[in-house]
Amino acid sequence: MAATTAVTGRHDRWWLPLIEGILAILVGIFFLTNPATTSVGFVLGLGLYWIVIGAIDIFRIFQDREGWGWKLFSGIVGILAGLFIVSGMLGQGHPLGTAFSVGTAFTIVLAVCAIIYGVIGIVQAFRGEGWWPAVLGAFGIFFGLVMLFNPLSATLALPWSLGIVLIGIGVFLIIAAFRMR
Repeated sequence: MAATTAVTGRHDRWWLPLIEGILAILVGIFFLTNPATTSVGFVLGLGLYWIVIGAIDIFRIFQDREGWGWKLFSGIVGILAGLFIVSGMLGQGHPLGTAFSVGTAFTIVLAVCAIIYGVIGIVQAFRGEGWWPAVLGAFGIFFGLVMLFNPLSATLALPWSLGIVLIGIGVFLIIAAFRMR
């Protein structure tokens, strides 16, 4: 009886990935058709999210004192980062400039991650895991270096890249939802 409930419970919520997929496709289309406005809205949402998450981290100290120093630190950092972004978006800063600054920082983080994963892939290939990790590692290093040495171009392309990725993820989620059904 419990096994039947577990299997049925999985199928009862097939519509959740369907909704997530539809929303991902819509946001992806917004990124492709109106990248500047969507980027500004996305970054403003990120700033508000960080403020809320930072406040939650601080309030969690009163529920559980374990690791209170890290909770306080992450809460303060989240609130400050969120306030910095929101003040740049709504205050005296230029919203598109703030979105571009956040996008540039994101691009640099992606570039460094791509290079690190690329090096790991090449090391794995030399340890006997086949040639495929080396090929992916070389691509990762190449694209990471391109993004790192051309952050302006990479940042300008970021909304379209996000749009394409979100549409792909949306299609995958919709297919997964109907398979769950």
